[in-house]
Amino acid sequence: MIIFGTRGYLYTLAMITLVCGRCGNPAAHSLKKRVTKFTLFFVPLFPISTKYVTQCTFCGAAQQLSKEQAEQLQVNSGPQAQPQQAYGQPAAQPSDHQHPTA
Repeated sequence: MIIFGTRGYLYTLAMITLVCGRCGNPAAHSLKKRVTKFTLFFVPLFPISTKYVTQCTFCGAAQQLSKEQAEQLQVNSGPQAQPQQAYGQPAAQPSDHQHPTA
């Protein structure tokens, strides 16, 4: 008897702040990669399909993306991304004068 089938794997690639198309809130979205692999005797052998999805953490709406769109979002969310100011908090201003030290 030969046992075969498929198994799904879900990878979280990045957390990105976007404006949701469903609820309209600027919220964190998780960028996920879903890979389905063919298995033989419960051993994953090769991928059958790969899909990319963003999901809003506020309302849960999901949107499917192409590989190119997912890569572009991942590049834009890298370490060079600047943290955004919290709503209602004054922005810190750098000081030009130095404080005397004793």
